Amino acid sequence: MIYKPGDFVLVHGDGFFDKIIQFGQGLRFPKQDAYFNHVALVITPDGDLIEALAAGVKQTHLSKYNNRFKYVAISASDQDREEVALFAKSRLSDGYGWTTIVSTAICLLFGLKFSFGFDSEDICSGLVARSLERTAAIFPRDSRHMTPADLAAYYDNITP
Repeated sequence: MIYKPGDFVLVHGDGFFDKIIQFGQGLRFPKQDAYFNHVALVITPDGDLIEALAAGVKQTHLSKYNNRFKYVAISASDQDREEVALFAKSRLSDGYGWTTIVSTAICLLFGLKFSFGFDSEDICSGLVARSLERTAAIFPRDSRHMTPADLAAYYDNITP
């Protein structure tokens, strides 16, 4: 398959932290959206990805997910797709947004609408959402605190 820069993948994992993310999202989202607990941005037709991992923002490859993902094709011009990929690549030196994940968890648990975090730190879904803002996407909440469930819901309720 040939992938398009700017598209992204929603990933379902079964690890301990994956289940915590699913639980938190399940408090605010339908089950089909809360199913996904990670997201990564496609940056090349060969399946190279940019994703925020515990070790920071890294370039990886789609093959690492062994077809355990849902591919989300966005609607965007080639120029917008290039800008999405360039923005994501510019974040490669960023760390993981541990403070942002705490802020997002508090908001999910208590339904609050405030956020905190640091520049140069990203969570997976925040990185993808911030990158996708280089297209016509206008998200209903702060992109830094978007969750995989937010992205699943925004892009037509992609289901497993």
